[in-house]
Amino acid sequence: MDIHAMLQTAIPLLTALGLKVVGAIILWIVGRQLINLARRLVVRSLKYPFDQTVATYIGTAVSVILNIALIIAILGFFGIETTSFAALLAGVGIAIGAAWSGLLANLAAGVFLLILRPFKVGDFISARGILGTVDEIGLFVTNFTTLDNVRTFVGNAKILGDNIQNFTAHPYRRVDLLAQLDNSVNHAEAIRLLKERLGRIPNVMATPAPDVEILTFTPLGPVLAVRPYCHNDHYWQVYFDTNRSIREVGGDANFPAPQQHVFVRSGTSAQAPSSLLIRCSTFSRSASLGSSLAA
Repeated sequence: MDIHAMLQTAIPLLTALGLKVVGAIILWIVGRQLINLARRLVVRSLKYPFDQTVATYIGTAVSVILNIALIIAILGFFGIETTSFAALLAGVGIAIGAAWSGLLANLAAGVFLLILRPFKVGDFISARGILGTVDEIGLFVTNFTTLDNVRTFVGNAKILGDNIQNFTAHPYRRVDLLAQLDNSVNHAEAIRLLKERLGRIPNVMATPAPDVEILTFTPLGPVLAVRPYCHNDHYWQVYFDTNRSIREVGGDANFPAPQQHVFVRSGTSAQAPSSLLIRCSTFSRSASLGSSLAA
């Protein structure tokens, strides 16, 4: 074997191949930068005639198409016949689409989410068991930031096929809390004191005015519905401040704690039973004007 002749033949080929590889890498880097720039320009230009939600969705679609075109261009740079590759890619796409029908369902659902507009980017919603702020509606998935600051991705088809609650669709929302009264407490006085205290909580709306009314009755006494209104941004602040105010009102007014009597029957024979009376305070699952306030 003539090694010298082989090297003379191989060196130009390897050099040409190396130059092509370097050129392909440069083409990929520059192409990706240009694609990212194009995506940002599309999103920025469409944000005003449409909004952030539609602009981001179209920008993602443009990015996917341009990335496919970049891959085809790189293959053509290596001398691969791109026409046959494009046909092959289309066939593979159809096969993958048939196998992964869920992706097509998510794609179609994403289009319907843009058309029906049940929510937009920046809205605080509940969908498919996820409670959080919408960051982006993508081609296949929608991503949220939940209350504990976790980024969560959910398929568009799952969101569209489930109940959707949009908490920011209206300018304000209601905070729902309960307050358990003892039977001996004057409910009219408790309602008056609570309404007065709710009016002093920051970010509680004056119109509509907070609702404080008897909701139901238990053996311990009446249960009050305590319902202030606030902007969605202040929901949790008003929620916790209202809970604290319920406790403070009960403590300041010296309302008695709701109590219940538990009878425990004990004995060694049916003829001579004995009964033990246990008196205990009961803590309601809701905020209590008695147990958790004045105990």
